[in-house]
Amino acid sequence: MIVKMKKIYLVARTADRDQLLNHLSDWAVVHLYPVNPEQAVADEADLTEIDRLARAVQILTPMTPGGTRPDCNAREAADRALHIEREGAELAHHLTSLHRQVEQLTLWGDIRLEQFKKLEKAGIKVFFYALPAGHVSEVRAECVHTITELAGKRALIAVISRSGEVDVPEIAEEIFLPLRDRPSLRKEAAEVDEKLAAHRGDLAALAHLLPDIQRELIALKNQTEFAVAGRGGLANDDLFALRGWIPTGQARSLEENIDASGLSLGFRIFDPEPDEEPPTAIEYPRWARPIKGLFDILGTLPGYKEFDLSPFFMIALPVFAAMLIGDGGYGLVFLLPPLLLYRKMVAAAGPEKTQLLIALGACTLLWGILTANFFGVTPTDIAKAGGFVREVGQEQVVDIEAMQAGGGGWAAIGKIMVALAPFWDVDAEKAREIFIKISLLCGCLHLILGHLRRALAFLPDQRGLAEIGWCLFLAFMLGVIWILFFGVSALPVPLGIICAGGIIGAILFLLFTAPSKNPLKRIAVGLASSLLPMLGTFSDTMSYIRLMAVGLASYYIAAAFNKLGADMVPSATWFGAAPVIVFGHLLNIALCVIAIFAHGVRLNMLEFSSNAGVQWSGYAYDPFARHE
Repeated sequence: MIVKMKKIYLVARTADRDQLLNHLSDWAVVHLYPVNPEQAVADEADLTEIDRLARAVQILTPMTPGGTRPDCNAREAADRALHIEREGAELAHHLTSLHRQVEQLTLWGDIRLEQFKKLEKAGIKVFFYALPAGHVSEVRAECVHTITELAGKRALIAVISRSGEVDVPEIAEEIFLPLRDRPSLRKEAAEVDEKLAAHRGDLAALAHLLPDIQRELIALKNQTEFAVAGRGGLANDDLFALRGWIPTGQARSLEENIDASGLSLGFRIFDPEPDEEPPTAIEYPRWARPIKGLFDILGTLPGYKEFDLSPFFMIALPVFAAMLIGDGGYGLVFLLPPLLLYRKMVAAAGPEKTQLLIALGACTLLWGILTANFFGVTPTDIAKAGGFVREVGQEQVVDIEAMQAGGGGWAAIGKIMVALAPFWDVDAEKAREIFIKISLLCGCLHLILGHLRRALAFLPDQRGLAEIGWCLFLAFMLGVIWILFFGVSALPVPLGIICAGGIIGAILFLLFTAPSKNPLKRIAVGLASSLLPMLGTFSDTMSYIRLMAVGLASYYIAAAFNKLGADMVPSATWFGAAPVIVFGHLLNIALCVIAIFAHGVRLNMLEFSSNAGVQWSGYAYDPFARHE
């Protein structure tokens, strides 16, 4: 539910400005909005310092305090942490470059350049050439030695000449000594490693001052926000005024706090004007509170005059996620960590995100049971493993009936999976049709619920009847799509009833989308505003077929890696096949997480929300309060 807001004006003496701001920060209920937004900005230097301190906190938080506590203040410690972090990044980059150079010099082994300088001083010049191995015998010099074979049947040779002159074929390519040798590079890399270790020790010592830096950061944030709040008011030599928003339920307690404060303070509380847009605060139903984790990730809020869709999201998102993932085994992967490590995950990510992950995992596990799919293994695979197959021509076909009538462990597992899976069928084509039907039914119901929510907001206004009309038209459009996929004979409802519902729905939204006493204007406006949405009902409903498509893709990827691993067993044993299977499933799980945001969230935020009339245009209610 979106919390109702009131507008408040407060006026105090200019001399009491700081006292007023202190009281407001303690009450923490007034969302201030400036009289002149151009003036209500923080100093650039303060923002820069806040960023620096926040970055220092981020650097030092993972560090375990160690060594001697440095003798410096919080800001000096932050400066040192940032300097060490920058220098460490440069050293790490340089170390990577050194290791890369060492790898590039594999051809030269561990030769030292100083050895060649000594030979030169002794009058011995060493040349290196790369040439086809068959031409090595054509080289004329005091000493010719083949060092190693190169790619393309070429050879690297060393040629020694005291006179400095050698006779080599034209096809030979002279190879020059590198500028650095591997021993010197390794020595420098070791020195860089030592510096990085020293940096880690310095950061561990600075971690003793992390609480001081955090307190300094909080104090600077408070100072900056107080300055912005003061600049956002209206002031002259005598009076200082502020304006803001408060939840309607907090108005009475705010009046009591003002009376108890002892301030010479005047205030007025109003209802918002029709053209004003107060901030959005949402009171989530207890059971739907986990969906706040998704809204926090996306950073979206409905507008103040829109609707709270959190209950609909809390139901639809786990269901859609389960269909997109389509695997009960993956459901366990999502479910078990937050259940077993609940406190740690709550501390790291918050209760809403943790509980939402539990809901997603539980729904996915249930869907996997209903579709008999666990890590890409279905009753068909169980029957094959148990040997329940029969010969049809030259092919072996799975015999599910034999498995259900048979005995043994494989048969018992298969029987349980089949008994609990009404959406599974041994015929892949029939199973696909079942998934398509479920996806389309879910989509139509989802969109109809959006229009019903909008109708409830409109009633008793006549526009509520238009939303009822859209519900009927969506059911008609589902019938049209059903016919396109499965034919008229597959309709669960007589075609006449479906067509009648579509006609009645069209009449309702044509007549009541824009109520007017002029019937011609009513119909004209209704027709003009309904043409594109009528076409949109087809694409919106069809959009939900992605639930089937992505879910099946997830299954086929899992099954493909299972088969790849099984094919490797005869030659590589399970020790070689298991990493392939595990990698495949981890990759598939990562793709499933992407699918939840790319498809599951989209269906809620775009298709459903547009049909429910929510544009997500709100901004958060953020009361002026002191950071602790």
